[in-house]
Amino acid sequence: MKVNVRILSFAFLFCNVIAGFSQTIIINSPGPESVDYNRLARIDTLFNTYIQNGWIKGAVTLIIKDNQLVQNKGYGYADEESKILMKSNAMFRIMSQTKAITSVGIMMLFEQGKFYLEEPISDFIPEFKHPVVLNTYNPADTTYTTVPANREITFRDLLTHSSGIDYADIGSDIMKPIYAKANVPSGLGDINAMLGDKMKALAKLPLAHQPGEKFTYGLNTDLLGYLIEVMSDMSLEKYLEKKIFQPLGMVDTYFNVPSDKAVRLAAVYTEDSQNHIIRWSKTFRNINPDYPLMQKRYFSGGAGLTSTAFDYAVFMQMLLNKGRYNGIQILSPRVVEMMTTGQLDFPIKGKDRFGLGFEITTSKTACYEPRNEGSFGWGGYYGTVYWADPKANLVCIYMIQQTPNSHWELEKKFEQLVYQSLK
Repeated sequence: MKVNVRILSFAFLFCNVIAGFSQTIIINSPGPESVDYNRLARIDTLFNTYIQNGWIKGAVTLIIKDNQLVQNKGYGYADEESKILMKSNAMFRIMSQTKAITSVGIMMLFEQGKFYLEEPISDFIPEFKHPVVLNTYNPADTTYTTVPANREITFRDLLTHSSGIDYADIGSDIMKPIYAKANVPSGLGDINAMLGDKMKALAKLPLAHQPGEKFTYGLNTDLLGYLIEVMSDMSLEKYLEKKIFQPLGMVDTYFNVPSDKAVRLAAVYTEDSQNHIIRWSKTFRNINPDYPLMQKRYFSGGAGLTSTAFDYAVFMQMLLNKGRYNGIQILSPRVVEMMTTGQLDFPIKGKDRFGLGFEITTSKTACYEPRNEGSFGWGGYYGTVYWADPKANLVCIYMIQQTPNSHWELEKKFEQLVYQSLK
């Protein structure tokens, strides 16, 4: 018996040494002693209650502490109508979680000296030279006047969503019709279009405000995706696969989901006027939920990817490891530090800041929310959320496929229960 214990102890120590060297996620281990697993079980009660009350159909949660997988669970249904249970490896349309991956992709080119952050993007896409800013707008016929921009749009502007570029479909009431009239999509509408053609059409439209003036969430990361294509001479799909997904072992992340994995794709839901959950139709809000299975050539760097909680956790763990995973240095520690440091002189969403692709938790926010100062993360349109907390050495992911969600507080409660389980 003593020999077995020693063997097990040695094996566990060996696994930790190997994982420390390559900094991969440890899956089959007793788990870190810094987690109270009785308290952690409160997460099960929380999600099962929301499902039983009919507030959500299903969800996946994932927690990594100290490079060790603490939890990766599915709750409820991936497809209630077909009675398909939610499994931990279910695939989700991660929408705007795509932005972080594209941002890392462009910063890999930054590390190769392809551009500098204050460089005008018109050096690579001439159509963006001499941008103009919206001055007046007539809603009756969507006509407008413009004034010259004070300066060119830079790479830093795009990475921080401060360029003045707005969003199609979900943007401001003024800019949405301007984009619609020019047939500029949100990234998920026209699967047969070419990314470059739509980004050049975007270049002809006015900015919502002067570059660098304020934070406006928009098509900035789709434009970064096209800049990747221009600089790498590869499609964004091929570039991300070759430079990020394959090196990290992200085997379930795609723009075009293979047909043999379609069964793992979670269904999308929304709410009716009475807040009852209903299936998302193929024409609702101009987004066909089957888009992951449609063979497309328009690769939206801002919203187009489908992934799993574990695949995305690998990506986040790489950043938490200062750019290294599985023995491969994806980004340098200094560039990761830059990306996860507030870049703007003004806050977003209250008191938080924005880095180069991520929302950053400030000391003010950390006073009244569980996340520690310096945590970085974001989310996706269909209800997926992620963050990494360097101080707690923690990666957390929560995934559903439902918007709007009148019980959005579930995300906050999940966060609370994660931190209360830490010793």
